[in-house]
Amino acid sequence: MRKTASSVILLSALFSFSSPLFAGAADQVSVADAYVRAVPPGQPNSASFMTLTNASASDIVLKGAESPAAKVVELHTHTMSEGMMRMRQVEKIDLPAGQSVKLQPGGLHVMMIGLQQELVPGEQIDMALVFEDGSKLQLKVPVVKLQMKMQDAGMKHKMH
Repeated sequence: MRKTASSVILLSALFSFSSPLFAGAADQVSVADAYVRAVPPGQPNSASFMTLTNASASDIVLKGAESPAAKVVELHTHTMSEGMMRMRQVEKIDLPAGQSVKLQPGGLHVMMIGLQQELVPGEQIDMALVFEDGSKLQLKVPVVKLQMKMQDAGMKHKMH
């Protein structure tokens, strides 16, 4: 019994000291200019946009996102098909080593389906970006009226 307690303490110590060695993808990605689009009351869906920068020497894969502000949160893109812009879900977003990927209207974005709360301009929502290695990057994303975002296009908001 005494040996078991010692083993548990030793294992706990090993994991606590070794965790910095296993830094996840979330520690290598920075987020700039993040915002979620405010929508009129009753509108069930919205989208979030941002610039993701992979500071590491290895490619990173964004597998999804989570937010209590929506029932479902998915990665999406827009494609041109038969002269019409269509939105579709994507399984992942590749973040090449040392590069930035822009999630923007008309392109890649985080789709929020079945909003659980009103998106009030000036407030923030909680969101987590989920990477292929299981790590998560927690964000506070400001809610912005589309017209306001266009006026403030020069402003940079750095998050990490």
